[in-house]
Amino acid sequence: MASWTLGFSPCPNDTYIFYALAHGRVTLPWGQPQLIIRDVEELNSMVMRRALEVSKISFHTLGYILDSYVLLKTGAALGRGCGPLLVTSSPHLTPEKVTRVVVPGIYTTATLLLKILFPWVEDLVVMRYDEIMPALSRRREEVGLIIHEGRFTYSTYGLRCLADLGEEWEKETGLPIPLGGIVAKRSLERERIRAVEEAIRASLEYAKDHLEEAWPYIKGHAQEMDDQVIKNHIHLYVNQFTYHLGEDGERAVRELLDRARRLEIIPPSIHGIFE
Repeated sequence: MASWTLGFSPCPNDTYIFYALAHGRVTLPWGQPQLIIRDVEELNSMVMRRALEVSKISFHTLGYILDSYVLLKTGAALGRGCGPLLVTSSPHLTPEKVTRVVVPGIYTTATLLLKILFPWVEDLVVMRYDEIMPALSRRREEVGLIIHEGRFTYSTYGLRCLADLGEEWEKETGLPIPLGGIVAKRSLERERIRAVEEAIRASLEYAKDHLEEAWPYIKGHAQEMDDQVIKNHIHLYVNQFTYHLGEDGERAVRELLDRARRLEIIPPSIHGIFE
């Protein structure tokens, strides 16, 4: 593998995780990766086409690609109090009356949770995640599903929260909400997959110990977020599950995929989640 592709999003938690790998502070014997930095739904689509060796994806997408990819136990976004929010510009609308929702991508975990928890919502409008709140504030749409830093900023757009899908998930399952993870192609083989996993863990440690060095890179990709929102974002989405999924993290991922399969949202699979 003379060169390899590494996909991740410009969100602060991802640029924090991958800063050291992206800048040669952590290296692998077969060379530096070709970086593919895209919105997570674009990464989902690329992985669905089997176009990347290693990539961040939504856990929803994992249900479609297990024939070709394995999930790494490092680098994931799981947690409590960090799920997608259903928000609205309407002062009177209630969750049970919602029939049309703007979503940040068909294959995002947010959309999967909406299908699981709000099965009566059938009209989905796809919009890039950072365009949803402006569209709602301009009353072009009435209800949207927001992810990432949106949970910190939706009120500044004059929006109110109808439902916290992560909170609903936690009430039903007692498990953290699994949002996204890192996958590697099975064709890389076990030794290299483990080396990538260790490199991601080392990259995490480097960012923790050298945040001041990494900060311009993180902030440069964070667009218009102010410093405190960026810090809140990293604090929320980079946690103990990011370093290692652990038993609760693995149970959460399996439960999400099992529920999606029972509802026939994702196809059955004979392949395991991990190598």
